[in-house]
Amino acid sequence: METKNLTCINCPLGCQVEVKLDGGKVVEVTGNTCKKGEEYAIKEVTNPTRIITSSVIVEGGTGTKSQVSVKTEHDIPKDKIFDVMAALAGVSVKAPVKIGDVILEDVAGTGVNIVATRNI
Repeated sequence: METKNLTCINCPLGCQVEVKLDGGKVVEVTGNTCKKGEEYAIKEVTNPTRIITSSVIVEGGTGTKSQVSVKTEHDIPKDKIFDVMAALAGVSVKAPVKIGDVILEDVAGTGVNIVATRNI
């Protein structure tokens, strides 16, 4: 039996969660104070994912508006982080940019789009 200890990041409580696995299968989760903590722990040890944030250059933007912040629309597999960041390298868009505009479709083959998070 394998044991993994995690700090839950679903809320400010930061519960210390213990997950017991048997053959890679979760058999017990303890230490969480809510159902979301249990769900987080199970996902984190079986299929960890992340939301990625970055920025891209805006052609026609000036001063502090020469870049726009972007993020993945949904979480992606953790092992795809470096592929996503490599796909974003050198990407630029033309002004104007609106919140929610798709900057890059199906980034790194994840099926997830990169979207703008502010207006430029």
